[in-house]
Formats: sequence, structure tokens, C-alpha cells
Amino acid sequence: MDLGLADRTIVVTGGSSGVGLATVRALLDEGANVATCGRDADRLARATAGLDAGRLLTAVCDVRDAGAVRDVVEQAAGRFGGVDGLVNNAGQSRMKGLDESTADDWRDELELKFHGVLNPLHAARPHLKASDAASVVNVNAVLAKQPEPRLITTSAARAGILNLSKSLSVELAADGIRVNSVCLGLIDTGQWTRRHAAADTDQSYEEWQAHLAADRGVALGRLGRADEVAYAIVALLSPRASYITGTAIDVCGGVGRSIL
Repeated sequence: MDLGLADRTIVVTGGSSGVGLATVRALLDEGANVATCGRDADRLARATAGLDAGRLLTAVCDVRDAGAVRDVVEQAAGRFGGVDGLVNNAGQSRMKGLDESTADDWRDELELKFHGVLNPLHAARPHLKASDAASVVNVNAVLAKQPEPRLITTSAARAGILNLSKSLSVELAADGIRVNSVCLGLIDTGQWTRRHAAADTDQSYEEWQAHLAADRGVALGRLGRADEVAYAIVALLSPRASYITGTAIDVCGGVGRSIL
């Protein structure tokens, strides 16, 4: 099926690894132009080496810096002639419970999650408004609806972003901008390989991953892949999804228990 993304321009934050990088690759495969950013120049360069440089713009940027984000978006619009889509993917999880979480932890987590959505959106909104198929996808987590005490700051921030996404879908509808969320479960990205290494276990990564999936109640019995998430993101960006807005799609292997 032709998703209608050829020659469209999509901005993807956090494209150095994991879901962000998989989304960049999937969009390039669909013939889209892509602008992506990351905080580490070397890591970003290594991650995107070998991709189609003619349709890919990369930039070093911290999404908490509104000016830097604006520069990335304007570079993309100038080079490719506009912006049709935005994927707000930059973020991380903070593995701490209530007693371990400091005031700085709360402030940093909320700042990253909210500025990571609002700064790119404010920068891209004029260009999205000019598009005939504008779409925003906020990459979130099932934590937004199913919080974990050991991830208390991240769970709270994720819930706020899910609420914000719903509000934005209503607020921006008059501008022809759709806003949706993709909520992740346990996805096999770099954070899990690092946690396996830090666990100091005799289990292989595959054994450790299977045990983790069972412990967390993942119905499919494994962690997801970044490309499986990218598929859902790209589908929501597509003009073929033109009547879908204000929704959240779980890509979590059945770990989600919420029916709302």
C-alpha cells in the first residue's frame, strides 16, 4: 500500500537510536524527506551513516532549547520546502521511586517531557498549518495509563503528555493538524542492553529479556522491536490516516491492561 508519504517532509526528534532511528529509516523507505536531531553529534553521525543524505537532514539539538529546535525546523522547511509531519520522540525513563526522587528529578523529568513536545510543536506549527496533510505523533508509553511506582516521575510526566496530546488534537483541528500518540511497552532499545550489563547476571541477554517480559506480564512473551513501533508511527503520519486524531495506539505486546 502506498502511504502517500513520498516527498513529504517529517521532523523526528531523538533520531540517534531506538524508535527514533527506526522511524527515520522507515520514513526514508517510504520516500519522505526527514529532518532528525540528537544531543550527541558523534552518536547521531554514526547512527545515520549510510542513509540517503539527499533526503536526510541531521542536526545537533536539545529539545529543551526552543531556539535550537526552531533552527532545526527552519532548516528542514528551507531545504525541503515545508514540513508535513512531526514525531516527538526525544525522551528517556527515570528508574526511581518516590523516596529516591528529588525535586530536581521531578523538575528535569517534567521539563524534558513537556518541552520535548511543545518546543518542536511551536516551531513546526506554521509549516504544519500550511500542509494539506499535517500530522503530529507523540511517542509516549503505556506508563501514561498504567503507572509504575519504580518509575514514578516518568509515569506522571507520561500521563501529562497523554492528556496534553488529547487537548492538542482538539486545539489544532481547526488548523488541519492531526495529533495522535503511540504508547510503548518494553521495546528492545539501548536502555535495556545497558540495564542487562548493569544487572551483573549470568543470564544471556535473550534469557534476561524473556525473564523481564514474563515478570512485567507481556502477553507475547518478548520485548518489542523499534521497527514494530516505527510502523505504527508512520501509519499515523500517513495521509491515509486523515480521519484519525486524538487517539493513542498501544504498541506493547499486550502488557497494557487499561481498556480506556
